[in-house]
Amino acid sequence: MTKTDLAKFKAVLEAKYAELAKVVRKREGITIEKSPDALDEVQNAAERELAIRNLDRESHLLRNVRAALQRINDGSYGVCLHCEEEISLKRLNAVPWTPLCIQCQEIADRNQEEGTETLEELLVNAA
Repeated sequence: MTKTDLAKFKAVLEAKYAELAKVVRKREGITIEKSPDALDEVQNAAERELAIRNLDRESHLLRNVRAALQRINDGSYGVCLHCEEEISLKRLNAVPWTPLCIQCQEIADRNQEEGTETLEELLVNAA
């Protein structure tokens, strides 16, 4: 990977980090509001659950972006954390915060669907 590619990915990741940091700070959607109407209570609970799921997803993505920026700083960006092979530029262009090559990601996804190993367990077992 060239220095130009690395600088481009770093700029993209920093912009995504700033965007996500703003989103994660907004937590007013998870406040609990009481209502005398039971239907309003159900609606509020459903909206709160959706806001919590979105916040969780965005927080997870923020951690992945932060980890990718750390890998840029320590010189390991673009190398699969599982098999230690180069991650293709095409994949990095699509998902710049990815820690895994496409083959390892497919294995991790399959294992997660089957409920066998999580990505963290897969990485720990690989070490």
